[in-house]
Amino acid sequence: MDNTLIEALRGSRWIVTGATGMIGSSLVDFLLEQNRRHSTGISVTCAVRNVAKAEAMFGKAGDEIDYYEYDFASGEPFSPPQEADYLVHLASPTASKDFAEKPVETLSTVFLGTRQVLEHARKVGNRLKGMVYVSSLEVYGTVLDDSKPLTEDCQGHLDLMQARSSYPMSKRSAECLCHAYSAEYGVRVMTARLAQTFGMKLDTTDNRVFAQFARCASADKDIVLFTEGSLRRCYCHTADAVEAMLYIMLRGDSGMAYNVANEATYISVRDMAEMVCREFGRNMRVRIEPREGMGYSPTTFLRLDTSRIMALGWQPKHDLKQMFASII
Repeated sequence: MDNTLIEALRGSRWIVTGATGMIGSSLVDFLLEQNRRHSTGISVTCAVRNVAKAEAMFGKAGDEIDYYEYDFASGEPFSPPQEADYLVHLASPTASKDFAEKPVETLSTVFLGTRQVLEHARKVGNRLKGMVYVSSLEVYGTVLDDSKPLTEDCQGHLDLMQARSSYPMSKRSAECLCHAYSAEYGVRVMTARLAQTFGMKLDTTDNRVFAQFARCASADKDIVLFTEGSLRRCYCHTADAVEAMLYIMLRGDSGMAYNVANEATYISVRDMAEMVCREFGRNMRVRIEPREGMGYSPTTFLRLDTSRIMALGWQPKHDLKQMFASII
């Protein structure tokens, strides 16, 4: 990572929501690691639903780290005990099945929770130097032409009459809300539009496709796909995503969205399954057994353009094989 960015972090205070999640905990670890490597004097407030879980991850509260218990589905004001220089909002539902089975909770948690965080940023004013809202490549919806990579101003179709659309639509609306707070109130807030991200901190309960593939590879068991596996998208290693958020925070333009992905990882689910079998298995193979009602996103081709964030100086360092090697 650029040393000038590390120096810019010196003495800074951060608030990280969703700090016990895969990406959030990796961000907290990265920030605190800078203290050990470079004596940067960074401190972090972790906004979490379960303080005991956070303490098990990071230790008891002290000078470097403290905790703020908050439920983003509550609608209560977001009022952390200390103001900060930088805020990263990661708290969000992540399970596809919940998007389909709990669409009201998905919509309200993402949109209303983000509004409470933005209201806090507005009230704090210039004391807060920047906020990054972490969104998803799912905001692009259904795109069936991948002849050109998707820049941040593109949009695909979202069917509003499908419960599963609760997640991408709530992410779209939260992105719009961030831009509105930047335009109307001058809040310096940027959006990191992440590709599907993995490579560190995999929870044993994570049921996303990459986690299932990794578990199959670890056990040398067949990968069973419940669709034809034709969906294609880009991916990003967790460590690369963490660095990308810092580049966006320190060098990004307020109100803007930035795609975060390794463009070279663009692949179909079926081909990714085949790659995992080939690279990490001995006897495993891919089997197709179609099944309805699993809550998967519609077939779409999300080939992301990352020229906007790369213009800030960021470069991905990990390919798809390295991402799987990190978690298998």
